[in-house]
Amino acid sequence: MASNRSRRIAKEIKDIQADTHSKITVEPLDGADDLTHLRGMFWGPPDTPYEGGKFFVDIRIPSEYPFRPPVMKFETRIWHPNRLLFPSSPSTIPWERDAKFSAPSLPGAAGHTQGAICLDTLSTAWSPVLTIKSALISLQSLLSTPEPKDPQDAEVAGMLIRNPAEFEHVAREWAVKHAGAPPRRERGEGSGGATAESIKKKEKAAREGEERAKLAAYHGYNKDLIDRFVAMGFDVPAVVAAFEYVGIDKMNGEDYELEEAYMGDITARLFGEA
Repeated sequence: MASNRSRRIAKEIKDIQADTHSKITVEPLDGADDLTHLRGMFWGPPDTPYEGGKFFVDIRIPSEYPFRPPVMKFETRIWHPNRLLFPSSPSTIPWERDAKFSAPSLPGAAGHTQGAICLDTLSTAWSPVLTIKSALISLQSLLSTPEPKDPQDAEVAGMLIRNPAEFEHVAREWAVKHAGAPPRRERGEGSGGATAESIKKKEKAAREGEERAKLAAYHGYNKDLIDRFVAMGFDVPAVVAAFEYVGIDKMNGEDYELEEAYMGDITARLFGEA
C-alpha cells in the first residue's frame, strides 16, 4: 500500500514539474526523499491583491492517501477571510501549537498567524481521482473568490464586506511583505494595487454593464413602454416576445401610446389567448 502511494505521489510530482503552464511547483521538503512531506508553491492570481506574490504551502500526505485528502498549511502569511490552515480541527494540526511567526507591522496583525480554512476540495468534496495539483489549484482559486459570508476570520471578512478598498489595501500590503509581490505603483494602478478610486471606477463600470445588460433585454423597445405591461405582473422577456409577435414598432426606442387594438393583441398574447 505504501509503495503504491509513493509511486502515485512521485508520478503526481513529475506531472506537476512537466506542466510549466500552471506555474505550480511541488517538491519534497528540503529536497529529502520523504514523499509524505512536501512543499508546494503557486503564484497569486492576476487581478487580485495577491498578484505577483509567491505563496508556499506545507503539504502532509496521510497514510490513507489518495482515499484521504492531503493536509495543507500556508507557510506564507496572507490576509484572506477563509484562511489559513486546514483541516479545521485544531487537534489534527500538530504544528498549530508550534507556529512561529514574527508579528508584522500591519493592521490586524494580532491573531492572524493561524486559522482554519474552508475548502471543500480538501474535506467533504475530496475524491481519490483528485490530486495534489488540483488541491493547490483550488486553493489558488480561493484567493480570487473569497467567501466573506462563510469566513474563518470574522475580522477580515467584516473588512471585505464593509470596506473592500481597505481590504484590498491590507491584503496587498501583506502580499508585498510576506509573499514578495511587487509594490503597487504610486498611483495604485499596478499588480493588484487597487485604490479606493480604482475600486469605485470598477464598481461604476460593473453597474453600467449591468444596466446595459438589462436594457438589452428590451430589444430596442422603450423601457417605460414595456414596463407598463411588466407592472401588470408579466416579466420583461414575455412582454418583449408579445410585442415582437404582434409586430409593434420600436419607434427608435421612443415612448408612445399604443392603439387600443394593439393593446388587446398584446394582452391576449400574454394570457396565451393568441
